[in-house]
Amino acid sequence: MLLRLFKFKKKQAISPPLYKTEVSKADLAFLSKFFEVSAEDIKSVVNGNQTRDILKVGNLLLRSGLISERDYLQKISDFLKVPVVDPLAKEDIPRFEIKPELLKELKALPLGVGDTKIDVAMADPRDILAIEILQKLTNAKIRPLLATEDRILEAINRFYEGKKSQVDEIISSIDGMEASEDNIEQLKDLASEAPIIKLVNLLINRAVEKGASDIHIEPFEREVKIRFRIDGVLHEVENLPKQTLPAIVSRIKIMAKLDIAEKRLPQDGRIQLRVEGKNIDLRVSTLPTLFGEEVVMRILDRSQVMLSLEDLGFPEDILKQFKELITSSHGMILVTGPTGSGKTTTLYAALNKINTPDKKIITIEDPVEYQLNGINQIQVNPQIGLTFAKGLRTIVRQDPDVVMIGEIRDLETAEIAVQAALTGHLVFSTLHTNDAPSAITRLIDMGVEDYLVASSVIGILAQRLVRVICPYCKEEVKMPVSIERLFAQNNVEVKKIFRGRGCERCDFTGYRGRQGIFELLIINDEIREMISKNTDSETIKKKAISLGMNPLLRDGLMKVAKGITTVEEVLRVAQKGIL
Repeated sequence: MLLRLFKFKKKQAISPPLYKTEVSKADLAFLSKFFEVSAEDIKSVVNGNQTRDILKVGNLLLRSGLISERDYLQKISDFLKVPVVDPLAKEDIPRFEIKPELLKELKALPLGVGDTKIDVAMADPRDILAIEILQKLTNAKIRPLLATEDRILEAINRFYEGKKSQVDEIISSIDGMEASEDNIEQLKDLASEAPIIKLVNLLINRAVEKGASDIHIEPFEREVKIRFRIDGVLHEVENLPKQTLPAIVSRIKIMAKLDIAEKRLPQDGRIQLRVEGKNIDLRVSTLPTLFGEEVVMRILDRSQVMLSLEDLGFPEDILKQFKELITSSHGMILVTGPTGSGKTTTLYAALNKINTPDKKIITIEDPVEYQLNGINQIQVNPQIGLTFAKGLRTIVRQDPDVVMIGEIRDLETAEIAVQAALTGHLVFSTLHTNDAPSAITRLIDMGVEDYLVASSVIGILAQRLVRVICPYCKEEVKMPVSIERLFAQNNVEVKKIFRGRGCERCDFTGYRGRQGIFELLIINDEIREMISKNTDSETIKKKAISLGMNPLLRDGLMKVAKGITTVEEVLRVAQKGIL
């Protein structure tokens, strides 16, 4: 009876201004701008619903795959000024004497008791009637938090009705569907079954939702660990039964057009999908290990907006110097750092900066991560003999002004790049070295003559990515004496340091997003002479610092002093740079 009464009241409580019989052009324009999708897409999802309510339109776009769950929550949260919560991220929640049917009807779930209020996950935090009902039933004030309807309903099923999570339900349906790794036909059949398809798609969707850059599927003796790399750090998200591995790997291989019969050798492939309204490329790499094949999928979001140089976190002095370098008429500019340090993003931003109609720019990459308008891009394909060296030989005959080489991996590529830089081309490339001066010795160790390196290279940028403190849970912390000493040793003034306490918006990591720290070595006449004399990298580094070069560590500490990141994060990526 109570439930029926609440249903009746809720119907009466609907506010007429939120709904119209028609969606006007002005409404379409506003909603299109707000959700960053076309007016045609807005019209297609509201057709038949005739609603202009932001939450309802957002949910329709979400269910249609035109926006991601993450974008939906972020936009609605900012609009309503209500924090976001993921009820499924809770290990446990207190049980209130409320029927789950009523919670489902209200699309709300109490999460825990605070000092004076109860936090409640709500699909619509504006629902005053739902808030009043929960206040009466709990005898406490309510603090509404935003969550998606699907996650609220799944959390109610889990915590109030003891139902299994989505992954657990899929795993249950897979039981008894095992296949021998040697029986290829059985594996093909199993990989085509609905539960396996659903499981793989769920893992990919979840990774994209969380903004992961990589998905790791790692087999061990008794289980399969699923880990996502988010903001450069791996997070374990699932443990799956070992018997699911052959089917999961086979499904991914089929999607990537790889040979599912080959389990002894590594394989590389590619999957193109549309996930959460975005065009996604997955670069798939398989590797035989002791307990089965490991799979790593690199997620490339082709709809991602290309960052400008100003957005990457360059200090003003380094940004000015780097802009001067990239407008040079000829010479080689190198960007160095380990895998995943943002080298390609920096190169793309640099190319975008100098991409004008009077310049012909050609790139050769492995892989082509993002398509750049107005720039000729070549994908390396070793299987047909199109290597960096062979492609580069052809590129220099195509009359380019600027050439970008994805990576210098061997002497042949290095020599052609040097010759191109010496014959009037501006050449960009990357190397894997710890700091900027080490790139010089790396080229010489490859076999390039020192005088050629001195003549061709005009600048080297070393970089790392550090996680940025979450702005929603940022708090000041006391500075230990050892940290004060570290700042003093590196001549960095600091008044306060901060950290992220951890909240729902940052998955309780204390960090949200990443930014670069940089070290720029300008090759002037003094450095050029040292290179010609085959001087070691440490001596060159000390000379460059005396001439004004900021090492990676110092730039990182300057960002700590500005409250952008933490000392722990800087030391994690740049500890070898300590003076």
